Amino acid sequence: MKICIPTAGEGGLRDTISEHFGRASTFTIVNLDSGEVKIIKNQGVHAGSSLRPPELIAREGVNTIICRGIGVKAIEILRKKGIDILTVDGNRTVEEAIEMFKKGKLSEVRTGCKGL
Repeated sequence: MKICIPTAGEGGLRDTISEHFGRASTFTIVNLDSGEVKIIKNQGVHAGSSLRPPELIAREGVNTIICRGIGVKAIEILRKKGIDILTVDGNRTVEEAIEMFKKGKLSEVRTGCKGL
């Protein structure tokens, strides 16, 4: 299972979660099965590319996204691609969000939401 978390930089598991999915500098992808951590730069529309961030994430085979804030359009695209979207509150690290996920402490995103 692969989890993607929009992040502020290239700090891996210790990086902080970006306030908004589409405007994140990077996406940190954690493979829960292998333990591999991959960081990709956001080359999405907000960064001047023709690809949208959900399309970038789908290419990586991500199953779930954990974010603080995300727009309605991104939610629609991700759901069509079969990617689950969960929200985490506060200023947390990737590592903290993964632990919360494992413990079942995250909520499913139903509509667009601002960073919490």
